Amino acid sequence: MGRKRCVGADCSKMAAGCCGVKKQKLSGSPGSGGPGGAGSGVAGTGHCGSELGIGSSSTVAAGNVNRVNGLGGPGGSSSSSNTNALSPTPGGYNSTGLSPNLSPGSGSGSGGRKMVVSAEMCCFCFDVLYCHLYGYQPPRTPRFTNDPYPLFVTWKIGRDKRLRGCIGTFSAMNLHSGLREYTLTSALKDSRFPPMTRDELPRLFCSVSLLTNFEDVGDYLDWEVGVHGIRIEFFNEKGSKRTATYLPEVAKEQGWDHIQTIDSLLRKGGYKAPITNDFRKTIKLTRYRSEKMTMSYAEYVAHRQHHHYQNGIGHPLPPYNHYS
Repeated sequence: MGRKRCVGADCSKMAAGCCGVKKQKLSGSPGSGGPGGAGSGVAGTGHCGSELGIGSSSTVAAGNVNRVNGLGGPGGSSSSSNTNALSPTPGGYNSTGLSPNLSPGSGSGSGGRKMVVSAEMCCFCFDVLYCHLYGYQPPRTPRFTNDPYPLFVTWKIGRDKRLRGCIGTFSAMNLHSGLREYTLTSALKDSRFPPMTRDELPRLFCSVSLLTNFEDVGDYLDWEVGVHGIRIEFFNEKGSKRTATYLPEVAKEQGWDHIQTIDSLLRKGGYKAPITNDFRKTIKLTRYRSEKMTMSYAEYVAHRQHHHYQNGIGHPLPPYNHYS
């Protein structure tokens, strides 16, 4: 009733987008461009959270791949291929890939089924970034599944976990190549931030989000805060089509209700006119869920040291460096 599943080619046409909101230094506020604030956006790809705007849409193409931010910035799409190679869970981790210090993000998993996302995926992202920043050969093929999923890689930094980069795609990509690509894209090419440096590594947190269960809904209120991510399409004052997205955790973290979240996405997507209830009803909304895993750099190093997770890397283990 009033909704349809978004599968196959329909999902592959969806533009990627941002995952959330950039935190201010010691505050959980969304920064400029929150509900009622101004934002910018161009149809296409995006990031997840920065000065460019929460969930606004912009195009960042590399070859045939469009990128998206899901935490608060531009949005886009990408392409993929297909393989499958399941791996055992890394030593010291349970069946969901969790250590005693790790937990999935809100909205992770659904219906009690086994999660696909794992701590090993976050380790792989750290491996890729570490090798790039230190000039080592890229890590070899990881052991986790290579099934295709829409995905986002999010970087946060410091005790207050300020957003440092977030870019992903709504087009299903094989996880091995998709995580490798979006690890570096989100760390080095999120236009809201300067490229990451070696000095920042010890203070980083990496999150991997795999997006699932896409559904087009007829009512813009037909989604649940803290459970669903949302992607909206609308036409701005000039008649141009815009898109914007928030990952499932964003509205809950910001303390927003349905209307505040929708209005924030509209502003971040570049809509500057007064927002009326009649206009909200013209929005095309797709809801989705995600599986999310987060790991700190300290946990990454400890995981590799104590559980011998090498991932085929030929370089020394990174220095174990807590930050104060």
